[in-house]
Amino acid sequence: MLYPVYTETTSCRDCYKCVRSCPVKAIQIKDGHAVIIKDRCIFCGNCVAVCPNKAKKIRSDLSRAKVLMGTKDRVICSLAPSYAGEFKGREAKVLAALRKLGFWGVSETAIGASFVSAAIDEYASTHGGKCPWVSTACPSVVELVRKYHPDDIARLAKVPSPLQTHCAYLRKLYGDDIGIIFIGPCVAKKNEADIAPGFPDIALTWDEMLEWIEDEHFSLDSVDEADALSFIPAPAGRAAYYPVENGQIVTSGIWGTSAFNEDAVSISGTGVHQVFGHIDDKTPFLELLCCEGGCINGPVGDKSVSIAEKKSAVVKSTEARIRSGASLFEPDREFTHELLEKGYGLITSLKEERRPDFHQDFSEEQIQQALLELGKTSKADELNCGGCGYNTCRDMAIAYLSGMAEVEMCVTKMRKDAQSKVDVLLRTIPNAIVIVNKDLNIADCNLNFLRIFGDMDEAMLDENMLTLVSGLPLERFVPFYQKFNDEFLATKRGRYRLHYKDKFLRVTFFLVESGRLLGAMFEDITSPTVRRETVVKKAEDVIENSLKTVQQIASLLGENAAETEIMLNSLIDAFSVHGGSEGDGFSLDEDRDL
Repeated sequence: MLYPVYTETTSCRDCYKCVRSCPVKAIQIKDGHAVIIKDRCIFCGNCVAVCPNKAKKIRSDLSRAKVLMGTKDRVICSLAPSYAGEFKGREAKVLAALRKLGFWGVSETAIGASFVSAAIDEYASTHGGKCPWVSTACPSVVELVRKYHPDDIARLAKVPSPLQTHCAYLRKLYGDDIGIIFIGPCVAKKNEADIAPGFPDIALTWDEMLEWIEDEHFSLDSVDEADALSFIPAPAGRAAYYPVENGQIVTSGIWGTSAFNEDAVSISGTGVHQVFGHIDDKTPFLELLCCEGGCINGPVGDKSVSIAEKKSAVVKSTEARIRSGASLFEPDREFTHELLEKGYGLITSLKEERRPDFHQDFSEEQIQQALLELGKTSKADELNCGGCGYNTCRDMAIAYLSGMAEVEMCVTKMRKDAQSKVDVLLRTIPNAIVIVNKDLNIADCNLNFLRIFGDMDEAMLDENMLTLVSGLPLERFVPFYQKFNDEFLATKRGRYRLHYKDKFLRVTFFLVESGRLLGAMFEDITSPTVRRETVVKKAEDVIENSLKTVQQIASLLGENAAETEIMLNSLIDAFSVHGGSEGDGFSLDEDRDL
């Protein structure tokens, strides 16, 4: 089976955006592709949300859900309470659609949340109102602790997540032969289903639910609200606040409804990663949620709707439900005691997963060597630009040593390497090269350019001179600088012959960066080497054409004589250099052999 989140490597395009967004850097760059490492992943789904090429995928469990519906007489949907924010104004239609999909019943995951809050309240009430635990409501946080902060595992709440508790309660009420499918905005719930089969059996996202509806050839708008399923065993109460940051705390009966409490603190988003390593018996209860703002901002959902709108919808829905006077679910004390006493023991199918050990310690010498390989020869080179996805160059070096990163990820090194190659090419190529910007100022050139156009003594020509020339107007060196303007605007760069002073030059224009940089290469075709090559080439052409003439002497004699005359005239022209101190202008170079 695929992991809950995976990479479709054929669509990956070396942008490293997923590495930047991954809070735990669980992504390995291999051959330029970003591969998710399951043992490191906390299944938060950030990489899926930010990938511009949709290369990060969430495993689809829709086909398995359809099979379960066909093999079980009773399948219950555990519906995430964030549905009120995701489908604002269409909540009844969602319940009607679930009936049409074949669900026997629908129950709110918040039922499990109410038991979790009741169990924590009971523990805190016997410990002076204190409960120095980390909430297990967010499965991504549980994975974060298990994989990255093993010393704090003992601080995790002794009760399972709301979803797992909900499944255990549903099985107690309706029997072990029921099927349970969770539907919500969370990717990490798929991992919960993997490690504890049946708690739930399958986890689907909102997108998968909508795809399922489409497969059955109807839509949310087309269903009749009168067909809506009623929540079993009853609608949830205040626990419906759980998908909003601070929702678990305000659900508590012992800490009250205040947003601020010294005995309980709520943190969501990137801040959850900063609390570990500092937890002790004096730490307040920590409601930690990986998604900024809570589950309403899960990785799978309608991103065109703001978090504020979703939060408002959840609050209004829950408050209206509480004020309605309807009979709402109240957790029974018996199951609450059982939950607090047995904890994860209630989940009979929980797999004992191997705790991954991927943490490696590298010596300072190894790290410094890695930094050298990344082109960081001094502290000044450690720009910490974040282009590779890591916060610091040192972090990148450690990732490189761990096999999680490649040298090519370092943007500054690649830029320096590219510039070095350009510099070497410019300095060693026998032709004259100049590169100008759109203002026709020199961006770069080589010494051969200055030899032809600089009017300088040979003794003055050194690498320092190139630095002084950079930025100067091109018109100081060449009288035909306006030709560069024409080539900037041309749809196709040209190739020309130029008579300049005592030389014949072949000029080839090339675009370095559209609208910004244009280059020109000047080849001296009056040099002895070029003249010898020209003679050889022209001689070969004459011989080849003469052989053809022998074979077709009767019909082609006149034509061959004409071609020979043209080529000999070309040779004469190539060797003839006219005097004069200025250029005679550009002419198209139609003979590509010159």
